[in-house]
Amino acid sequence: MADPSTFDYRQHLELETPEHVVLDYEIAGVGSRAAAALVDWFILVVLILGVLFSFGLAGRAVGAVGGWSAAVVILLLFAIQFGYFALFEGLREGQTPGKRRLGIRTIRDSGRGITFADAAARSLLLPVDLLGMIGILLIAIHPKGRRLGDLVAGTVVVRDRPVAARAAAASLRGVVDATYDLGTPRLNDAEFQLVREFASRAGALPAVVRERFAAQLTARFADRNPDRPANNFEFIAQLHEDELARRRGRFGGRSAGRSVAERLIARKQGRWSEFQAIAERVAKGGLDTLGAQELPDFAARYREVAADLARARTYDADPVVRAQLERLVAAGHSALYRDDRQTWARIWQFIVRDCPAAVVQSWRYVAIAYLVFLVSAGAGFAVLRDRPSLAPELIPDTMLERAEAGAARAASGQGYVTVTGPTMAAMIVVNNIKVAFLCFAGGVMLGVGALFVLGFNGLQLGISFGHFANVGMSAYLWTFVIGHGVLEISAFCFAAAAGFMLALAIIAPGTLSRSDALTLAGRRAMRLIGAVFVMLIAAGTIEGFVSGSALSLSGRIAVSAGSAVFLVAYLVNGARARKALSS
Repeated sequence: MADPSTFDYRQHLELETPEHVVLDYEIAGVGSRAAAALVDWFILVVLILGVLFSFGLAGRAVGAVGGWSAAVVILLLFAIQFGYFALFEGLREGQTPGKRRLGIRTIRDSGRGITFADAAARSLLLPVDLLGMIGILLIAIHPKGRRLGDLVAGTVVVRDRPVAARAAAASLRGVVDATYDLGTPRLNDAEFQLVREFASRAGALPAVVRERFAAQLTARFADRNPDRPANNFEFIAQLHEDELARRRGRFGGRSAGRSVAERLIARKQGRWSEFQAIAERVAKGGLDTLGAQELPDFAARYREVAADLARARTYDADPVVRAQLERLVAAGHSALYRDDRQTWARIWQFIVRDCPAAVVQSWRYVAIAYLVFLVSAGAGFAVLRDRPSLAPELIPDTMLERAEAGAARAASGQGYVTVTGPTMAAMIVVNNIKVAFLCFAGGVMLGVGALFVLGFNGLQLGISFGHFANVGMSAYLWTFVIGHGVLEISAFCFAAAAGFMLALAIIAPGTLSRSDALTLAGRRAMRLIGAVFVMLIAAGTIEGFVSGSALSLSGRIAVSAGSAVFLVAYLVNGARARKALSS
């Protein structure tokens, strides 16, 4: 019967590279991910307090914080809150500061590095994962430790550089990099294996156990080493380094017992170190950091290291060496097979071509979203027109007061909203983006969340118009909504359509596995979310600067018509791009 102590209870992800080498990733568990999250949330709080404190001091210096300063504060706080995880993971190879501190990393389930869109999808689903600790529960029970954000983005969180392996690898490199001329090996293979096993495991043993084993080994080799150190552990560590140097030195090949693995390590360690230095440079700046001659050399070195990993596994090389090679192959695989770098040209192409093309491609989902919104709005309008007495129960007091004072305000030339400017625009953009996020994220709850958010907003709009119509002030409200309404309503419908995609992938995945269907739907849905950002930034700007201004009705109608033309042109450009790609 196998010893239970030898079982490996850790979760693993095995991926085969195009070079037919299997990479074995250790999945990060709940503990390490929770610890990383604590570090990140601490940094988030510090950043938020730093922004508030800095602008507070600036406000005291100038007398008050308002206008553009307040708008900057609002947008900065929003960007920190919702952009922290997406920006760090998308731009720093899948690592936030917390993940880097804990030695874990987010990668695609194909082994490639994640894109900014993948990181954004994980970030947008974070509120749902935090709801009722759903994410923690999924990480604990899922075979690959994936929360909802990982399922939608098609990502996994793996251990990047275990501390023990890193320390041992550093020690190994230090031994190999030196030039040794100590003669032939003094230990036979069985003795060296015993010493090597102790040296590799000593750091994880309790001090008492480590000293007991060290004393036993010292007693075994004491006769051959009369000038040994007094400390048993130091003696065994020195013996291990001395024997390792002998086996990898110039006379190591004279030992008949020298293994194939040892010869491989002695011959290739220098090449591995060179490849590691290049891989670290590529990880920071991408393949663009390599010159015309270096790029094919990097690819050739990657294939060489991949072959060395296969040999090291075949000949049962030291676990530390295998771990080092696995990290090198993983780094090379991520660099060579990653998606294109997110240059400014590529980002612009994504916004003006890919996003509207995805909207056009998903027209059925978009049509359903528009239908849900319009039916909800029509129902709300009909209810208030039929039963005006329900207004105090369904409409906020602020809106009731504005409806009541509408005639007087209109007579004095005041609009529905009198506060305009950058602060108002920033507040509107942030609020609308949050609502759109809820529409999208609600899709993973079988579409119920997306339906509720979209339907609720449509119902509220219909109820409001119904009440204003009851008091004879519907035109008064229309003059406010008409400028930005086209883009804002469209953005909410695009976001809900993205959520519906996720829901359908879960409910009816077709021939694909539910996980694969959800990942594919999530990647297309993120293009719709890109279009949502474009729409909401434009709508928020119009609402903040135009809708509450003293612009005439004809001017507002012109702005509305312009926004509609912009929307149509945006989608037409997407349709052309989609047709060009499919032809």
